[in-house]
Amino acid sequence: MSNPLSSDSARAVFEESLNFDLLGIDQVRWIELTRGYCDRLNAFTAKNQFPRILISQTDPIEFLAGFMAACITQCPIFLSNPNWSIQEWRQVLESVQPHQVWGTLPILVSHQNSEFADAQAKGWIMIPTGGSSGQIKFAIHTWKTLTASVQGFRSFFRVDAVNSCCVLPLYHVSGLMQYLRSLLTHGRLHIISFVHLYGSESSRMEQATFLHKSNNMPQDFFLSLVPTQLQRLLQQPHRLSWLRSFRTILLGGAPAWPVLLAQANQQQLNLALTYGMTETASQVVALKPQAFLQGRFDGGCVLPHAQVEIYDSAGQPLAAHQTGNIMIKAQSLFQGYYPHYCPKTVFKTDDLGYFDEQSYLHIVGRSSRKIISGGENIFPEEVEAALYSTGLVKDVYVLGLPDSQWGEAVAVLYVPLNLGTKAQQLKDDLDSRLSHYKHPKRWLVADAIPRNAQGKVDLFRLRQMNWSGALI
Repeated sequence: MSNPLSSDSARAVFEESLNFDLLGIDQVRWIELTRGYCDRLNAFTAKNQFPRILISQTDPIEFLAGFMAACITQCPIFLSNPNWSIQEWRQVLESVQPHQVWGTLPILVSHQNSEFADAQAKGWIMIPTGGSSGQIKFAIHTWKTLTASVQGFRSFFRVDAVNSCCVLPLYHVSGLMQYLRSLLTHGRLHIISFVHLYGSESSRMEQATFLHKSNNMPQDFFLSLVPTQLQRLLQQPHRLSWLRSFRTILLGGAPAWPVLLAQANQQQLNLALTYGMTETASQVVALKPQAFLQGRFDGGCVLPHAQVEIYDSAGQPLAAHQTGNIMIKAQSLFQGYYPHYCPKTVFKTDDLGYFDEQSYLHIVGRSSRKIISGGENIFPEEVEAALYSTGLVKDVYVLGLPDSQWGEAVAVLYVPLNLGTKAQQLKDDLDSRLSHYKHPKRWLVADAIPRNAQGKVDLFRLRQMNWSGALI
């Protein structure tokens, strides 16, 4: 395989891309808009001024053009979710204090800074993370860290040009990296709104146009999904042949539940389970489709640009099959959280895992989710796995709620497989699967578990639910 384009210069990459058909949509418009944005920014950079840009574009071509122009001119850019709440927007604007806003915001922006002499943030690319249960943070990346991730991906999956079908938001690392993989390797990129795949919001004509394009898509494309998206597509029989046509379906963003993986395996989907985060510029571990189709539903191999190690609470390395904290070293590591630039050599995650004898990494949970109830340590992932093994639930989430007697009480929100399934059946079935102190004390049934666009559980909404009447 030939080497990817030089990761040293976004400008050189852009100029080189003019000779290739990058976008499955209007590339001419992308080029024109990128040049227009560059002209606007060059007026500042010529005076050694690097304005902070907040981009909130819903149009994908506008977004990618703005992003590319910022990278070319090395102006710091903050990627933002147009659907943030008013409260979240206030927090972001207070933190960022942008000099320029590209796109529309639901609140008025006060431009407090008129001088851009400080070049400290030159070349920074800020990608949002968090927001489901706390403050939104921006992980600082650079052109170098993002392109290192592309090189590791390309080497691991042994492809020359990376062709991507993107249905994920471009402001999210999982969507942005699909663009960069195609850009850097002269691949093709098709950007499709997920509502065109699922839901009634798009018109019949739009759906017909999309289906014509997507059904004729070459079979050498990567598709990236989060678990809830995959679940929705599997519920549509007419989508199955389309899903099977992809060489690889990257699945990440949140843990996938066993029933979902079994369904995907039964349909012979080329699923690649991935593990990564905004701080690592997407995946650093992946399970290749061949292993998944052979019945392996967990674990994955470390990508070439990364190293993963397991340590105990005292910082000592652990042997195979010993569970501990996951530590990541990678060329794609972020450089701190804005505004604190702090280049990382190692990132201590909140995740717990272990390596097996075949060097597959297994994720078993998060240390921050640990529940201490009556003095006992309980890991929600173990309780969730036991509930899934009953075969009576489609989706489940376990958390700890404040309790005057226990300190924390184990609570579960579950979606039954059948409407007739009662909490008492689940409670009885757990007797042979879990120690009694690990059993949930509060049970709440739901039609669906609240999740954000990436499939992660929305903890704020979850805790706001009416648990007072939950079955004890």
